[in-house]
Amino acid sequence: MSASKTRVVITGVGAVTPIGNDAETFWQALLSGRSGVGPITRFDIKDHSVRIAAEVRDFNATDYIDEKEARRLDPFVHYGIAAAQQAVKDSGLDLSQCDRWRCGAIVASGIGGLQELQEQHKRYLEKGPSRTSPFFVPKMMLNAAAGHIAIEFGLGGPNWGIASACASANHAMGSALRTIQYGDADVMVTGGAEAAMTYLSVAGFANMGALSTRNDAPTKASRPFDKNRDGFVMGEGSAIFVFERLEHALARGAKIYGEVLGVGNTDDAYHITAPDPSGGGGAQAMKAALRDAGLRPEQISYINAHGTSTPLNDKIETAAIKNTFGAHARKIPISSTKSMIGHLLGAAAAVELLATLLSIRDQVVHPTINYETPDPDCDLDYVPNEKRRAAVEYAMSNSLGFGGHNSALIVGKYRG
Repeated sequence: MSASKTRVVITGVGAVTPIGNDAETFWQALLSGRSGVGPITRFDIKDHSVRIAAEVRDFNATDYIDEKEARRLDPFVHYGIAAAQQAVKDSGLDLSQCDRWRCGAIVASGIGGLQELQEQHKRYLEKGPSRTSPFFVPKMMLNAAAGHIAIEFGLGGPNWGIASACASANHAMGSALRTIQYGDADVMVTGGAEAAMTYLSVAGFANMGALSTRNDAPTKASRPFDKNRDGFVMGEGSAIFVFERLEHALARGAKIYGEVLGVGNTDDAYHITAPDPSGGGGAQAMKAALRDAGLRPEQISYINAHGTSTPLNDKIETAAIKNTFGAHARKIPISSTKSMIGHLLGAAAAVELLATLLSIRDQVVHPTINYETPDPDCDLDYVPNEKRRAAVEYAMSNSLGFGGHNSALIVGKYRG
């Protein structure tokens, strides 16, 4: 790393996920290999070809938000605010004592308020335009999570939402990193939030052939890198972090989870939903992240893969990792968080960075569950089925999204 580059650390974490509604519960469930996938309960599924998903359970928005206010917010904002409250509390920051103009929020969502869009469309058709909610637009808009988090904590600094499909949260967190490095903020609340568990989204993804149809074995449905994978499983939730300028964190004696070292972003420029078969775009994003972090490929000791459980992604991501790391690729433990929580779309990269960060903290990597039948095209070390102790100093988290978006983020153990 350049001596002149502003160093950015992570001082707070929060999460709402299908296997736990806080960071530690989520992490322990990951280490135990517990799947959060089950039958869909949010709507009538009898006419759907796909009837399983990884839903957030036992979550009450009013534990975090006034009941009246909660009714004016889409569930993706509920999740984002809850995770943000956890992260800020965990950080120990008293934001009322900080320069509000140097504290901001960048929060991603792949789709935004889809539940509200679906509900208001139904109301319009049944009751007419006069009954469309006046809260429809502010409730639906994708930047609502970032905006409401700013209101919650009085953050007057840089603030926006980002949407780039499955890479959204990596782009948000990379932007937060740059915002601090460019000198525009000392503290950034960042991550992703998604609540796209609707009959419309499930039908849409199912009809394009993207989802697993293992309705009779939901906990076995998400099986990244396994030869018999047949599609991803939809998930929902949020993970939010406090990114902080190192000197700012040290001045207040903050605990530090790790350091954000580099980010790399590319696009396949190939197809709107299918990845480039060469894996070149993903490889270039990983190489760019390594350059930004000032690291050699052989210094990476863990990869949290995009690992969707789709036939194309897992094969092509494996090829991209080999392209980037050469012979070292076979020495790196690689795991897919999606094997247990499904695909959180625009929030996926945030929840996966949380798993990556806690791997560094605890020196253990979580398994890729449901890995039963090796695939000749996916022949790396995917940490099958059981957690593993590992010396993790520098780790990479990959996200590869519809639109050809590729993003890799590198975090490392904090060294003073």
